[in-house]
Amino acid sequence: MRNQLEKLGDGFLYFIEHTGRMGLFLIACIVNALKPPYKIFPVVRQIHFIGARSIFVILFTGAFTGMVLGLQGYYTLRKFGSEGLLGSAVALSLIRELGPVLTALMVIGRAGSAICAEIGIMRNSEQIDALECMAIDPYKFLMVPKLLAGIISLPLLTFMFDVVGIFGGFLVGVSLLGVEEGSYFQGMYSSVVWKDIQMGLVKSLFFGLLIVWLTAAKGFFLHLDRSGGFGAEGVSRNTTSAVVLASVTILVWDYLISAILL
Repeated sequence: MRNQLEKLGDGFLYFIEHTGRMGLFLIACIVNALKPPYKIFPVVRQIHFIGARSIFVILFTGAFTGMVLGLQGYYTLRKFGSEGLLGSAVALSLIRELGPVLTALMVIGRAGSAICAEIGIMRNSEQIDALECMAIDPYKFLMVPKLLAGIISLPLLTFMFDVVGIFGGFLVGVSLLGVEEGSYFQGMYSSVVWKDIQMGLVKSLFFGLLIVWLTAAKGFFLHLDRSGGFGAEGVSRNTTSAVVLASVTILVWDYLISAILL
């Protein structure tokens, strides 16, 4: 019994320590982002990596998500004789919820895992220690461009996801199932208001911050991970943990932000 209590207390203390370490990491990134000099090229390069190279998977996922919403929404609304509301149902589902969340999950899988692995390998190979020895702040040099790029890229990718998803729903609902084209767009025009767009924008901005923060911090503190952070196995294990943590955190904060803004 005593051993079990000791393990429980030790695990709780490690959790508190790890949470504080992650919080200090975020504060250090924000402080360094506000300090000059401001370099644009590293941010643009990270926007290309996080944003531009994710466009294909975002467009592909958005198109089929909109098509599924159009198909399922049509057969659901037909039971109530409300097929004309298909446009508003598809648009609101994408703009308020599915667009920001699915975009964030796709970016976690494509870019977040790469960020964690990159920083983790740099920690394992002592490149981060070398930067500190050369008086180069790793937060300013490595983390700030990624953080800014994530905050900028996620809203843009989310808007692309929403637009492609709406036209995917249009393709299925109007072209295949016979919904009136005018009613599809008129229902969307009359039901979508600025508050809906604002909710999607706030979520995407916050998700961009969360993705880079959690994945970069997991890689940065690889050497302090209890599961063993040395070698290729440690990097792979930590990357998997970062992807799971970021994905679950996105879902939790999606609910919290919805509850606050509704």
